[in-house]
Amino acid sequence: MATRSDEIASVIKKQIETFHLDLEMEETGTVIEAGDGIARIYGLENVMANEMVEFENGAYGLAFNLEEDSVGAIIMGDFADIKEGGTVKRTKRILSVPVGQGFLGRVVNPLGQPIDGLGPIENDGYRPIESNAPGIAARRPVHEPLQTGLKCIDGMTPIGRGQRELIIGDRETGKTAVAVDTIINQKGKGVVCVYVAIGQKASTIRTLVERLKEYGAMDYTIVVVASADDPAPLQYIAPYAGTAMAEYFMYSRWKPDADGYPRLNGEGKFVKQADGRGGHTVCIYDDLTKQATAYRQLALLLRRPPGREAYPGDIFYCHSRLLERAAKLNDDNGGGSLTALPVIETQAGDISAYIPTNVISITDGQIFLSTELFYSGVRPAMNVGTSVSRVGGSAQISTMKKVAGPLRLQLAQFRELEAFAQFGSDLDKETQRQLARGARTVEVLKQNIYHPMDVTEQVAIVWAVSNGLLDDVDVADVREFEKQFIEYLKTQKKALLESIRGAKDVAGDLADGLKQAVETVKARLKATAGV
Repeated sequence: MATRSDEIASVIKKQIETFHLDLEMEETGTVIEAGDGIARIYGLENVMANEMVEFENGAYGLAFNLEEDSVGAIIMGDFADIKEGGTVKRTKRILSVPVGQGFLGRVVNPLGQPIDGLGPIENDGYRPIESNAPGIAARRPVHEPLQTGLKCIDGMTPIGRGQRELIIGDRETGKTAVAVDTIINQKGKGVVCVYVAIGQKASTIRTLVERLKEYGAMDYTIVVVASADDPAPLQYIAPYAGTAMAEYFMYSRWKPDADGYPRLNGEGKFVKQADGRGGHTVCIYDDLTKQATAYRQLALLLRRPPGREAYPGDIFYCHSRLLERAAKLNDDNGGGSLTALPVIETQAGDISAYIPTNVISITDGQIFLSTELFYSGVRPAMNVGTSVSRVGGSAQISTMKKVAGPLRLQLAQFRELEAFAQFGSDLDKETQRQLARGARTVEVLKQNIYHPMDVTEQVAIVWAVSNGLLDDVDVADVREFEKQFIEYLKTQKKALLESIRGAKDVAGDLADGLKQAVETVKARLKATAGV
């Protein structure tokens, strides 16, 4: 059979016309050193800072040190299988985490992967774990209260939406309890809470999650976990990842309801509208001391020059660039807010140590929890003398501002008189009266864990003790009086409680109504004691 040259030519021409070559360019490097969660890589000349790189075993790393002849990377996962001579390739993506409404109620690791056994999470996109903080022009002064539900904090060191308030104290002084009470108190207020657990025991985190579920707080909370057995890189990036998840809600626009809170639909999800407002979020970092320790470990392994206490020179920048992302945005930028509550652990109450002083200088105030007060039964164990909020009355409703104004001074005077009274028994009547009222004030400010109070209830009981209406109630009976008083107001005088929220001061009919309620409850208490 003769071969026709024109047919062959047409076939070749057709193949040439339809020929398409898929070339995939990859920039790869070689591991020249690996171990302890870090790797040194040769060959990735064009890699970006904070770019994700992929190792042969599927683990990801973060380009940390960009040196002249190599790249130092921290490994986000199992580093035991990574050996010298292994191949590493660029991903050309800055480290990002998935974000979205699907993360509400879930427990995830710092890479956004679920670790609660409830299946995959549907996300609405990705956000870089590190992003620029809002500029000055995009912000407005903090002016909206963020109620913690704790009388001593809402009264004397108030927190506003968009503020950065430090929770500081020794081990086992109730720092996490303050944070958890704050989360529980946001129920029904349209505030998304992100709790970042850094370097804690897995059993402790499990207990905390169960407690949040018990009080219905997980519906609006994301828990980001880098536990004690997670590698240092995950503990280092955890607060940045949690902030990125919170920023999604702060920058998104949500349709507000009549009270100004983002609206929830029947499924408890936020209703997104183009003409809505930014959401309100709270991000708790528990705690940044352990994150700083993890960062120090990575920096030393990558041979960054050590400074004070062997921390790298940029440890201040590590925390400042994180906490500066907390903000109250102006209306042109959606009006959302991100409130940061970092936690710092001290040694023997030393707030002048390196990391505590760094974070104190970055934040807008601190809540200092004292070991002595904690073990003497004063809980929350807030030390009034060293605790402060630099936002002050801007983050309080009018009635709380009026009622709690003299409270800090009264408590400070009581502590001084209490110390002085130990040296002598002959005290004048005025001193005895101040000591008696101070003791009752301390009892009123005590509060059980997981029992946050509405701000109107706080105003009522603080007003009663500040005005001497409890001076004739035995100190041992003050807690029982408070319990019955609040119950009486909630059941019999609900309108009186609600009028506190909109009033400018506790005076006139409002004051008369509260006095009558106090006398009624005192009479009941005496009758019960008589029986």
